[in-house]
Amino acid sequence: MSINLTKGQGISLAKADGGALGVVRMGLGWRAAAAKGFFAKLTSRPIDLDASAVLYNKGGGLVEVVFFQQLTSRDGSVRHSGDNLVGGAGAGGDDESIVVDLARVPATVEQIVFTVNSFTGQTFEQVQDAFCRLVDESTGVELARYTLTGGGPHTAQIMAKVRREGGGWKFSAIGEPARGRTFQDLMPAIAPHL
Repeated sequence: MSINLTKGQGISLAKADGGALGVVRMGLGWRAAAAKGFFAKLTSRPIDLDASAVLYNKGGGLVEVVFFQQLTSRDGSVRHSGDNLVGGAGAGGDDESIVVDLARVPATVEQIVFTVNSFTGQTFEQVQDAFCRLVDESTGVELARYTLTGGGPHTAQIMAKVRREGGGWKFSAIGEPARGRTFQDLMPAIAPHL
């Protein structure tokens, strides 16, 4: 059963039987909001949202980033599905996804922060039906979903993170608006959430 998360809410990633999840997928989906007005329809262009996974050590130091130009972490524990340049036009599925093999993530990695940014520069006022969801890859069951509601004049979001906790992992929705077209632009906005 999926949990609809609100900003700041978290869930443990332990299975009901007490075991730990092995592989999870953070999926991102979106579509462009309908253009309003004749001129807007003529000038509208596809929206390219990009999902990134930023890996940090215990001290909050950057370890590595997995994104559309580096699809796999050096050790192979984090993998990006590839760049989707236009979104799903409302299909409801994941347009980009990042798969994390939690058991293989190096012990030096304390947390993984998931971000989304509008590479093409449109604001979230021009995006609709955007979401981030966490799926158990072994079963396909959606564990949690965070919906980006309300649009806004920002071009990015610090979406969520997974963090080591008590021998396991915990997933937390962050949902913090930010400005930037690349994950590099978002580094100052990520820092308060580490």
